[in-house]
Amino acid sequence: MGKGGEKGGESGEPEAQIRFYTWEEIQKHNLRTDKWLVIERKVYNVTQWANRHPGGQRVISHCAGEDATDAFQAFHINPTLVRKFLKPLLIGELAPGEPSHDRDKNSQLVEDFRTLRKTAEDMNLFRANPLFFSLYLGHIIALEVLAWLMVSYLGTGWITTLIVACILTTSQAQAGWLQHDFGHLSVFKKSSWNHIVHKFVIGHLKGASANWWNHRHFQHHAKPNIFKKDPDVNMLHIFVLGETQPVEYGKKKLKYLPYNHQHEYFFLSEYLPRTLPFFPECQLTFPAPTALAEQLLKSQLILPFLRTAIPCASPKISSYPLSCFLPLCFRRFLESHWFVWVTQMNHIPMEIDCEKHRDWLSSQVAATCNIEQSFFNDWFTGHLNFQIEHHLFPTMPRHNFWKVKPLVKSLCAKYGVQYEEKPLGKAFIDIVG
Repeated sequence: MGKGGEKGGESGEPEAQIRFYTWEEIQKHNLRTDKWLVIERKVYNVTQWANRHPGGQRVISHCAGEDATDAFQAFHINPTLVRKFLKPLLIGELAPGEPSHDRDKNSQLVEDFRTLRKTAEDMNLFRANPLFFSLYLGHIIALEVLAWLMVSYLGTGWITTLIVACILTTSQAQAGWLQHDFGHLSVFKKSSWNHIVHKFVIGHLKGASANWWNHRHFQHHAKPNIFKKDPDVNMLHIFVLGETQPVEYGKKKLKYLPYNHQHEYFFLSEYLPRTLPFFPECQLTFPAPTALAEQLLKSQLILPFLRTAIPCASPKISSYPLSCFLPLCFRRFLESHWFVWVTQMNHIPMEIDCEKHRDWLSSQVAATCNIEQSFFNDWFTGHLNFQIEHHLFPTMPRHNFWKVKPLVKSLCAKYGVQYEEKPLGKAFIDIVG
């Protein structure tokens, strides 16, 4: 039991005497209606505040009953400011005899990782290069304009259509990687500026919802490849993943689909719906009414379609509806392949299992792998070929991943943590495997 005079942080008026808690007591508060977490040995009751958490209540709930220090550092670009919001929620501290890390984690590994992070900060690796991101956005807009001009002046012949579809596929795929940068607050020093540009890129270039992306993606980063916590491995009974889920489904005799053929129907289930022009947008908005409102109010749902359709409205083009629909469908088909292969190659072949309460470094590295570096791989994957570094430091600008990579590999080697890196082709083959 906790000792001392300090009590619940709901009122924001802590008493003078500090109350101390043991890990055994803290770990009991990991329920939907009762959530405590520890940051830098301080204990916070986030039960009521979780619903107001900007990153969503689920991501903070996934850390309930645990030491959330490394997750807190990873997701916030201004921890000092965030601590002001945490102050009213403070209910005490870890008892003096309690270790700083829960569940027998390797304290030396945890401390060494935090030292590595401090080293990266001292090397200015969390400082973005404005020129890099300006040129990156510029090349996306240039591709969009080029496609628009080609349709306007050359019409919609088959050759033009194929070329335009490839150009739009490239611009949209690259816009997807760029919105990812702003969504992780890795470009500007102020969160608000990142949020504004993120909404522009994902909303007006991609036609998707920033709220929906934040809600899902940060859960994935907090608990990658963890069943019931990472939405990216919640496949709604279409696939069985990892080594334990197939056994679990087999024992319960649950069989929604012929899973022994999932490596075959994977291609259709992932790609066929995405050939429809608005499927991704509808898929994004249905889970959250606020996201749907955001889409409709900003006309984000139709903007990508209009950018393709407007130049087709030339008087010399007789089959207007068909001429704008076909390139858009083909572009969706190509883009979905690009997106799915790149996003799945780093996680699906890795460990997928239930919560094991590992330290930050071990949990992230177990669920991610890297792809060999090259100029093409960097550009093609939006630097997601450095998935391990990205997961360890999600707010780090992507152009600095290669600089921190040797430090990460060295730390992993010191503690025997497997650091996996493979060629791009093998990564694609491993998805099917």
